[in-house]
Amino acid sequence: MSATMTLEGWGRLAMPGREVVSCDLESLTAKAVLSRGLGRSYGDCSLPARPDDRVANSLMADRILGFDPGSGVLRAEAGLSLAQINRLFLPRGWFPPITPGTKFVTLGGMVASDVHGKNHHRQGCFGEHVRALRIRLGDGDIVECSPNVHPDLFYGSIGGMGLLGHILEVEFAMGPIPSPWIWMESSRMSSIEAFLDGLAEAALRWPMTMGWIDCLSRGSSLGRGILMAGRWASVEQTGGAAFKTAAERSLPFELPNFVLNRWTARAFNALYYWSHWRKRRERLVAPDPFFYPLDAILHWNRAYGPRGFTQYQCVLPRAAGPAAVREFLQRLVKLGSPSPLCVIKDCGPEGSGTLSFPLEGTSIAVDMAISPDIQGIVDRLNELVIAAGGRIYLTKDGFTRPDHFRAMEPRLPGFLQTKKKWDPSGRLRSAQSVRLFGDCP
Repeated sequence: MSATMTLEGWGRLAMPGREVVSCDLESLTAKAVLSRGLGRSYGDCSLPARPDDRVANSLMADRILGFDPGSGVLRAEAGLSLAQINRLFLPRGWFPPITPGTKFVTLGGMVASDVHGKNHHRQGCFGEHVRALRIRLGDGDIVECSPNVHPDLFYGSIGGMGLLGHILEVEFAMGPIPSPWIWMESSRMSSIEAFLDGLAEAALRWPMTMGWIDCLSRGSSLGRGILMAGRWASVEQTGGAAFKTAAERSLPFELPNFVLNRWTARAFNALYYWSHWRKRRERLVAPDPFFYPLDAILHWNRAYGPRGFTQYQCVLPRAAGPAAVREFLQRLVKLGSPSPLCVIKDCGPEGSGTLSFPLEGTSIAVDMAISPDIQGIVDRLNELVIAAGGRIYLTKDGFTRPDHFRAMEPRLPGFLQTKKKWDPSGRLRSAQSVRLFGDCP
């Protein structure tokens, strides 16, 4: 029997639970109420609801079960990490169709969160490229599902936060790449209006786009930042440059809470903005700095100190217009939570997953230190998102109230109906599902 321990999310939110690890994921999940990978979700979606809940850690179940070099279809156990996939396949001319902002995530987590990346406006979420899943249900049965076999279970599990069943195996299609390099364009944007125009224009020319925003700037500089766009470089563009794996450093200790405040965050934001001294640059870059800039510093979450932090991520629909994005940033600045990290992305059409996060519009993600005011800040931001017809990303959330989530998610009743069908006893749960859906603790 596993002992009770403290399990922690990436935002430093912690819960007591019983975590078990084994290379035999089928046996491991037999008595578990939740599965967990590398623990990179910011809030409480991968944390247990109560201390005696058994949590299956999938990290040792990381075998590649098959790969077809003709089609690029890969099948692997759910504990295989994106970092390992990249290490093995990038030098061989293959890359996952979708990658989130960290490579330290498992295949099971990528499905449960239906991760999206810089190319969402072109290729959608990860779930759009998944062919099949092998899942252990709450009653112990193991089933295979796909778009044609148990489609409600398949699409409910994509973005379903692991609440319909433990994901054991994932089959998806990799994509061929011409070289292991990225050709990148970056541009300095003076305001949110310029930024949104730049994103729209870049989306027509580039398959991958995103931007960093100074979320403490005000007035005519509101929403200023750096817009980045890229594509896989051709062999000619690389000039024969040899590919090297990026070096990783670690933040060796936890910084005191006072280090990150409004003044230090404002100084960092100004320095980062003006460090892009050219209005526009084009250059060859390695994939890790382009896709995973923060992964270069292991344990970077220690920068927020023992208080921890959360990431608020929402998507505002295109129909709400640029005014909704400007209003969101104005409210964010007014609420005053210091942050050196605010990311904006262009999102394409809504995905097939029942609770998949993105919809066509603008996604904004901002890191915020935990403070006595954090619940009120999240409430005020959620009220604006609801009014605009948007929604939040469950993988990042740790503070949304259940009534707010219901108001922004009309698909929730359908998801809960599917959960009742495939987990009628309500065995599968997390701290997040108890908080938001009222799952029995």
